[in-house]
Amino acid sequence: MEKTVSEAIAYRRSTRVYKSEPIDSEKVKQCLVNASLAPTSSNLQLWEFYHITSKDKLLKMAEACFNQNAAKTAQQLVVVVARKDLWRKRAKANIDFLNKAFDKPDLEPRLLKRKKQATDYYQKLIPTIYSDFFGILGFIKYWIFQIVGLFRPIYRQTRLSDMRIVAHKSAGLAAQNFMISMAAIGYDTCPMEGSDTLRVKKILNLPRGAEINMVIGCGIRDESGIYGPRFRVPFKDVYHNI
Repeated sequence: MEKTVSEAIAYRRSTRVYKSEPIDSEKVKQCLVNASLAPTSSNLQLWEFYHITSKDKLLKMAEACFNQNAAKTAQQLVVVVARKDLWRKRAKANIDFLNKAFDKPDLEPRLLKRKKQATDYYQKLIPTIYSDFFGILGFIKYWIFQIVGLFRPIYRQTRLSDMRIVAHKSAGLAAQNFMISMAAIGYDTCPMEGSDTLRVKKILNLPRGAEINMVIGCGIRDESGIYGPRFRVPFKDVYHNI
């Protein structure tokens, strides 16, 4: 029986040693489908998921992850990749979807206005925010927006580094969807930042613009793989009711 959301969140722990028991690749794949339903900035979905089941690739990935137990004992691995470089392609996909969704004769004015607003968003605003040239345009936009921001609220994250953060935040949300989905079916995971990301990109044959968000070990927990009881700082220290 699948766990509830709250049960899955409570069950999930970063598991650093897995049993040699295999896990079902199709179930892991379905959890990645759930990952793809995560919220994402401007619905651009600037992510990709690499599901590694090949023994040869697993060995190479373990080495690239410094042979840490969470990678070395994992039955499968998932690499979450941020793809800021695909913003044009994903913006076009949104426009194509809008054209199909609103492709109806005698579309009422309210829906016609909504279509135009959404289309303008992807054709005008997204290129304004995401376009850059070696960071120069982003720097110029940043200062223009800071000046405008003196007089009214305005979006300020326009630099190359800002948009990379946006893409990684969305990828992180997708990764969390994946890990909670895995916990719901009794599978375990461990998100790893410790890896030689250049080697990981070479193993996966990724282009220069792709960036590794995290590598996630997957399997069934060995009790020795849970390194002690869960610790969180007191909730009162992080919760602010305003």
